[in-house]
Amino acid sequence: MSFIPLLQEAASAATGSQSMLMTVLPFVLIIAIFYFFIIRPQNKKQKEAEQMRNALSKGDKVVTIGGVHGTVSSVKESTVIIKVEDGARIEFDRSAISTVLSDKKGAKSEKKESKVEQEKTEKVEENSASSESAPASGNADSTSEGEGK
Repeated sequence: MSFIPLLQEAASAATGSQSMLMTVLPFVLIIAIFYFFIIRPQNKKQKEAEQMRNALSKGDKVVTIGGVHGTVSSVKESTVIIKVEDGARIEFDRSAISTVLSDKKGAKSEKKESKVEQEKTEKVEENSASSESAPASGNADSTSEGEGK
């Protein structure tokens, strides 16, 4: 008879550790989900924004968090002076810059790339037009020869 109470105690101890695991597991999963879907992407965005703000240079076209569009006139240690209109210059904190639209160097390289792409498409169109016209004239000749016979 003394054997049955020992088995009951062992079974209750095993269920107790399982219930403890089942209690803690949802919290661990929630923390993991928050980390991978909320905290980690936010940190990545903050790093990218900081790199963008540190890379600001004269001539960059920017948009502030308030929606002001302008061109960077000069860059100081913690502030940026933005030229908004012909003579209007506004000084903003670096953290107030939300996006960089384009910079002088990037705009020039984009123009060069677009010219190269246009030239390639023109060449392809010329080649396709000449290849389309050649068989068409050949087909016309062969059909006219066949009709003449």
